[in-house]
Amino acid sequence: MATRVKAVAALIAAMILVGSSLATGRVLVATLPIHFASLLRFALASLVLAPLVLVREGRLPHLSRRSLAIVFAQALCGSFLFTVCLLSGLRLTGAAEAGVTAAATPAAVALMGWLLFRERPSGRAVGGILATMAGIAVLTAGAGAAQGPAPLQGNALVLCAVVFEAAFLLLRRAVPEPLSPLGAALWVSLCGTALFLGPGLWQAGDITAADLTPTAVAAVLHYALGVTVAAYVCWFYGVVRVDAATAGVATGIMPVAALAFAALVCGERIGWREMAGCAAVLAGIVCLATAGTARPARTAVAGAVRVERHDS
Repeated sequence: MATRVKAVAALIAAMILVGSSLATGRVLVATLPIHFASLLRFALASLVLAPLVLVREGRLPHLSRRSLAIVFAQALCGSFLFTVCLLSGLRLTGAAEAGVTAAATPAAVALMGWLLFRERPSGRAVGGILATMAGIAVLTAGAGAAQGPAPLQGNALVLCAVVFEAAFLLLRRAVPEPLSPLGAALWVSLCGTALFLGPGLWQAGDITAADLTPTAVAAVLHYALGVTVAAYVCWFYGVVRVDAATAGVATGIMPVAALAFAALVCGERIGWREMAGCAAVLAGIVCLATAGTARPARTAVAGAVRVERHDS
């Protein structure tokens, strides 16, 4: 029980950090090119994580070819495609709207848990997914009055990011070998650096010293140390110790955090659409939280046992 409580707490902490990234991302895309900023983010995270792994574990984690392929796919979904879709979407829509749209993550996680781990959702879980979709519909209905030059397209890009994020969050559980949270975060960060290396260096040619303002540097540091290092480690610790439904429910804190940071950091006004959409999404999360799954995921349970033994 204590392990499960710590795992859920770690997942919630990770989602608060991810929620804050929506506001930070809106600041970031206004100051630096997306690929260049992302290259800095993952390179810095790798430089921080590598010595931590060496000090704590004595060596860099070794992965089989199969596990490396899974981690690379995870990085492709969660580090590259998620980042590109999210930051591109934040150019077109407000951080508050993006936060509510991103609240579809629990539903996406539940659906992918069904597809990838055969955790068939119950009737109540299906109701939760439908409530989440209703929340997104409420948000999209008045997109013309939303903040941002093209909120409808921006929200669509954020919704694509949600799909990639769900795949990223669950693929960690498919790695068959013992891998610590620090080791998993390091491997994903290294893969993220490799994926953004080419386009990031291409955009670096247009960067001047004047572009590296204190605001831009602070946003990159937050993304690297908070969203990548801290959030990845917290999520990787928790996700292998709970089922997909619980992991999906934990992501429900993200829209609340996103709305709060959008108001505090970006000064955005939280209107009735955002509140109504968030309420519908949270209702769906409650359904998902109390629904459970019709069939347990043996892969996830076995993975949790392996990691717990490794960590002990």
